[in-house]
Amino acid sequence: MAWGLKELYQSRRNRILNDKKAAVTSTADREISITRGFDAPRELVWQVWTEPIHIAQWWGPKGFSNTIHKMDVRPGGVWQFIMHGSDGVDYPNKVFYHEVKKPERFFYDHGDPGEPSYFHVTVTFDDVAGKSKLTMTMLFTTAEERNLVAEKYGAVEGLKQNMEKLAEYLAKI
Repeated sequence: MAWGLKELYQSRRNRILNDKKAAVTSTADREISITRGFDAPRELVWQVWTEPIHIAQWWGPKGFSNTIHKMDVRPGGVWQFIMHGSDGVDYPNKVFYHEVKKPERFFYDHGDPGEPSYFHVTVTFDDVAGKSKLTMTMLFTTAEERNLVAEKYGAVEGLKQNMEKLAEYLAKI
C-alpha cells in the first residue's frame, strides 16, 4: 500500500494527538505501586489483609506497630487505625472503602480530600497456581503530593517493608 503525503501527514498527526492524550491521561508520575508474589493461597492473603486480628500484626514498615480501632471492609465501610512509629510518633490513619470484591480486589481512599496524605488505593489479589500475586497502587492527586509522601514519609521503602512483613507473617501462620 503506497501512502501519499496527505496520508503520511494524517498518520503523523494522529500519532502526535494520541501521544498527547496519553501524556495527559498518564498517572505514572502520581503513583506508588508494588507487585509481589506470596507463597500462600489468595484467600489467606485476603484474610490477613482484611481481618483486624491479622493486619495489626504485620501492617506498616519495620519497627511499626498498630492499634486497630475499626475495620469494616465493605463498600462504605471505614478502617481507622494508628500506626505507632519506632520513633514514638503516632500516625492516625483513616480508610474509606469504595469497592470490595472478595477475594479479588478492593479500592479505597486513604485520608481526607485536600490533605497531602490523601490518595486512592487499589489492591488486587491474583491466584497464580495456588499462590498469590498482590499488586498495590497508591494514586495521588498530584505528582507533588506523591513526591511529598514518598520523601517525607519514605512511602516507597515503607511499602516494600510492608510487603516483606506480610510475607513473614504469612510464613508463620
